[in-house]
Amino acid sequence: RKERQWRQTLCILRKFASECATPVPKLWQIANDMVFDMHTSLNQNQTTATLHMLVSYFASLPTGNEEGLYYGLNLRGTNFLILCAKLGGKNEPISDLHREEISIPSNVMTHTSKELFDYIALELATFVATHPDDDTGKEKKLGFTLSYPVEQAIASSGSAIKWKKNSADDPVGEEFVKDFNEALEKHGLKMRVFALVDDTIGNVAGGRYYNRESVAAVTLGMGTNAAYVEPAQSVFRWHGPLPKSGEMVISMEWGNFNSSHLPTTEFDASVDIESLNPGSRIFEKLVSGMYLGEIVRRVLLKMAQETAIFGDNVPQKLMMPYLLRSPDMASMHQDTSEDHEVVGEKLNDVFGITNTTPMVREVVAEICDIVAERGARLAGAGIVGIMKKLGRIETKRSVVTVEGGLYEHYRVFRNYLHSSVWEMLGNHLSDNVIVEHSHGGSGAGALFLAASQTQNPDT
Repeated sequence: RKERQWRQTLCILRKFASECATPVPKLWQIANDMVFDMHTSLNQNQTTATLHMLVSYFASLPTGNEEGLYYGLNLRGTNFLILCAKLGGKNEPISDLHREEISIPSNVMTHTSKELFDYIALELATFVATHPDDDTGKEKKLGFTLSYPVEQAIASSGSAIKWKKNSADDPVGEEFVKDFNEALEKHGLKMRVFALVDDTIGNVAGGRYYNRESVAAVTLGMGTNAAYVEPAQSVFRWHGPLPKSGEMVISMEWGNFNSSHLPTTEFDASVDIESLNPGSRIFEKLVSGMYLGEIVRRVLLKMAQETAIFGDNVPQKLMMPYLLRSPDMASMHQDTSEDHEVVGEKLNDVFGITNTTPMVREVVAEICDIVAERGARLAGAGIVGIMKKLGRIETKRSVVTVEGGLYEHYRVFRNYLHSSVWEMLGNHLSDNVIVEHSHGGSGAGALFLAASQTQNPDT
């Protein structure tokens, strides 16, 4: 009986691995579908495109010559990050970086946006008093970015704020900017916010400060998004004045991307059906840290129910959705100890599963590997798709910056992403696309946005 159950366990594992496979031809199909969706959305036909392609209008991105002390604010839903740092110009590294993370009280979250902004402005005033600018008489522009999970966090908190990501011509976004600037003035802050944008756009600005060849940024954390620099003449649906730089930053909202070629399984289907947004954000549910551990848990649950991999009784905690987080998954996946001892410890800590055999722990590690490899390689295909849309693969060197816990802390995930780009482009072209970690860490993009706009007094 045990031999039959073990064969069934391996059968489930092999079927799952086969359905998650991402050979290079499939990655190219996905990349090409993404390019098609990008073109379709930019041409104003958003009814058929899954990508939103939000236009974020700036007079210019950083040149690398920006100098001085800058402030940034990164709103993350239930908390926010205030930052300040010095830029030395001539692409000098960011220095004297200070950051403070502040939780938003639940009573503030459930009131109006004006009350929320008043609370943030009050905390910002305290921070600025602690880290003052030498040039106190001059008005400063404040970079303000929204981290990607903000939409889910705010939607579930009962807040009066129900914004989605805002395009440059979105009147709702303009109203928020007006309200926040009034809050800054109320608390005596000589600062001005020029836009509320996704933090991935901030990372585009950070990449451009360090390298003129930096053309895109990707966030790979609890949520995921990509933004890139598009020639302004290619954005056919934009009806306002074109920027002098001839460039526009596009927030792709690539978590919304969907394609018939995406390698989905029964476990992904159940995650989607039971989510708050069934049928949408399919790419995010395959790639982002919010879902990777949950997919692993569902595979383990099926094995526990059908093959008794953890004994005759299904562990109670294994039936609890989203109990397995991506950092725990990464620890099990990257376990190099003899007999996968870390896997055993995590199974015990998270699910209360004890007395597992080395063979069982190896199966668990293999499931983690399958899920992480698929997610990372899909992200790699997305990066190649962006470069293909820009026509830069064969002719120009391009830098893509990546920010987020999955990329920064999940080493194997990061390696799979890099190898997928290399495999798709081959030896001859892979050096044309450089993928690197973003500068300054989480939220720092807001600083670079402030710097770029401060250098342009007309904005």
